[in-house]
Amino acid sequence: MKTLNLREAIILRVQDKSNEELLEVIEGSIGNDERALPGLGVLFEIIWEHIDERQQLELVSVLNQNVATSVQ
Repeated sequence: MKTLNLREAIILRVQDKSNEELLEVIEGSIGNDERALPGLGVLFEIIWEHIDERQQLELVSVLNQNVATSVQ
């Protein structure tokens, strides 16, 4: 029996979800229990690996503009 690592388990959890279901997973994870953060990290990693450099720079800019105001 193969043991899944966290990344694989998260990918399997969302693999066959519709766009609406993925949106629910993301929105349900943001601002909630910190245990959801690794899952969001895996989802972000997938996004990052599949967008072009312009989109990456745009995401970094949004992050940079908002990270200082996000500390609670």
